[in-house]
Amino acid sequence: MLLVLSEEQKAHLGCLPRTGGAAIGELGRLAVELLRRGAAPRACEAAARKLNIDVDTIKHGIEGLTYLLTESSKLMISEIDFQDSIHVLGFSGELNKLLLQLYLDNRKEIRSILSELAPKLPSYHSLEWRLDVQLASRSLRQQIKPAVTIKLHLSQDEDQTAQVLQTDPSTLLHLIQQLEQALGEMKTNHCRRIVRNMK
Repeated sequence: MLLVLSEEQKAHLGCLPRTGGAAIGELGRLAVELLRRGAAPRACEAAARKLNIDVDTIKHGIEGLTYLLTESSKLMISEIDFQDSIHVLGFSGELNKLLLQLYLDNRKEIRSILSELAPKLPSYHSLEWRLDVQLASRSLRQQIKPAVTIKLHLSQDEDQTAQVLQTDPSTLLHLIQQLEQALGEMKTNHCRRIVRNMK
């Protein structure tokens, strides 16, 4: 799978040849630091003084490298696909090798950082349900009024919570049909491709 770069990202990465091969390692380190701790303007200024390069060039290079490394790590693209993805930038062979090595060295760490940034959602633990039917009341001697009560137990970080929901059977059937339709759509090639790329 190839990584598609927008014109803005190509422009940001386009400043890398001006920085020189020695600066790629420093920019790569700053890009990984940006993912770990967030923006560090002082680090960019220090790198600009150290490498004798304009601060804006450093910032654009870091932004471009951050995007390139995160998207490549997220998609777990192979070495060949990574090389093909950056080939469109028209860099020299030496610069392409440096970028490939930077990607291979930091791929696992970037994936672990991205997994920590993902939102922690509660997961299903168990379900209890009850069907109540009201057959009559004082004002109506013959009526049938069904209601389904569901108690959904969720767990998140060893904490358990319960949500109580109540609905009528027709709404529950509609909900079941919608969920079955969603499960059916998950089996399509398009959805499989998306899920595979999210892992």
